[in-house]
Amino acid sequence: MHWGTELWDQFDNIEKHTQWGIDFLERYTKFVKERLDIEQSYAKQLRNLVKKYGPKRSSKDEEPRFTYCQSFFQVLNELNDYAGQREVVAEEIGHRVYGELMRYSHELKMERKAHLQEGRKAQQYLDTCWKQMDNSKKKFERECKETEKAQLCYEKLDSDHNATKADVEKAKQQLNLRTHMADECKNEYAAQLQNFNSEQQKHFQFIMPQIFKNLQDMDERRIVKLSECYRGFAEAERRVVPIINKCLEGMISAAKSVDDRKDSLIVVESFKSGFEPPGDFPFEDFSQNIYRTVSDGSLSAQRQEMRGDQKYTIGKSKGKLWPFGKKSKLSIKLGTVSEDFSHLPPEQRRKKLQQRIDELNKELQKEMDQRDALNKMKDVYERNPQMGDSGSLHPKISETMCNIDKLRHEIQKHEMWLFEVENRTCPRGDRRLSGGTAFERPAEINHHGTPGRESPEGSYTDDPNQELRGNQRYPDPQRAPEFDDEFEDDEPLPAVGHCKALYPFDGQNEGTLAMREGEVLYVIEEDKGDGWTRTRKQNGQEGYVPTSYVDITLEKNSKGAVTYI
Repeated sequence: MHWGTELWDQFDNIEKHTQWGIDFLERYTKFVKERLDIEQSYAKQLRNLVKKYGPKRSSKDEEPRFTYCQSFFQVLNELNDYAGQREVVAEEIGHRVYGELMRYSHELKMERKAHLQEGRKAQQYLDTCWKQMDNSKKKFERECKETEKAQLCYEKLDSDHNATKADVEKAKQQLNLRTHMADECKNEYAAQLQNFNSEQQKHFQFIMPQIFKNLQDMDERRIVKLSECYRGFAEAERRVVPIINKCLEGMISAAKSVDDRKDSLIVVESFKSGFEPPGDFPFEDFSQNIYRTVSDGSLSAQRQEMRGDQKYTIGKSKGKLWPFGKKSKLSIKLGTVSEDFSHLPPEQRRKKLQQRIDELNKELQKEMDQRDALNKMKDVYERNPQMGDSGSLHPKISETMCNIDKLRHEIQKHEMWLFEVENRTCPRGDRRLSGGTAFERPAEINHHGTPGRESPEGSYTDDPNQELRGNQRYPDPQRAPEFDDEFEDDEPLPAVGHCKALYPFDGQNEGTLAMREGEVLYVIEEDKGDGWTRTRKQNGQEGYVPTSYVDITLEKNSKGAVTYI
């Protein structure tokens, strides 16, 4: 069905309809532009989101180890790929839909304008023909009326006997003139009428139908173009659906890779120190004071002096820290980490040392490969001097050999530290730790000292005075100092903690106290730096024992918190 045959008289309505169609096309173009902006903004925001929550690769220690972290970063990677696909969709829409719509909208406006101008021109020409025909018609009508008047006037004079012959002749000539003019107007009117009918027929049967056909074709192309844009819009989405599905499948796979048991094991491996929980607190029998007799003033004064020394000892013992104490953490943050990782608990220290040895071995292998390559190059130069001077390689070979020696020395040093950590265990094989490292047997003295301030008992402290005790770590019982006779007080000193004997001690010297392995004693006075600790048995017997022979635990009320030495 064609507009030219059915809508031949609806030029104005067709003009309005085509304008409405172009307006709709522009409105849809605006919709595509806004959708394009949304896609681009969405992709950009996804990129920023991934960048914000993605891993920071500033150091190896910050690399994700837990499966849920690795899974989340995999999800972020898939989301980043998903954002890339949204960018692909935006690019497809912008190039194949929005750009095409903008170009076609401009062409459509120009085509419509040309067709409408052609239709208006044809209509104006037909109107001109009609005006010419109408003017000739009106002129013919006037001439006919004038001719009728001239004929009436002639007939009146011709029938009047009083009229002269001259008047009659004159009226006759006037009649003939009007008749001639009326005939000419009639012929002109007939010609104009014929011309108008011909132009009108041509206008409504050929010119306007062709213009309407062109407008119809234009409008149908517009509709087809909209359909293609709708399809192209959907095709742009459908092209990326397989890749988006892969991204979603990757997210699901990442979610399935989360392993709670493995993460728990990583926590254990990361924070395992090798320490054992503290032992039970022994019972302190304060009823012994009831059966003591009051001593004289001198002994009381002596006891007060001992208590003053005890307070001083407790105050000074604050330099000894639990390995995870605030001061230890602060020192680590300030960059005072020891080269041998002695600031770490034994288990973590062992892992760090092993990791460092592996890194040094890799560096050593690289240097050795470089040395072999330089030696081969040197041999080639010596056999073929024209290829190069072998002497130019000597500095590089010397530097490489120096690096190899340094690395071997570093590896040996770290292996010694690792051997020390792995062999620092109790005689029974369990790692009964106190303050950071395991106890050694008194006869097994480590001859490979490690840098850092490690107390003789294995505790970690920042007290520089602690280094002065290195030669007193295992005091010789045969050379025990002569202690004052301080154990004859009627009232015993209060215990500041308890200790467990790691090794048997015979206590043959005066002022010392014999003990069995595993025996629990009260600590009534800490080590003042001479390698001896004052203790008391359950039966009230007091004396000094070697500090390195016991595992000491201070009470909360004397330190504010349980402290391991």
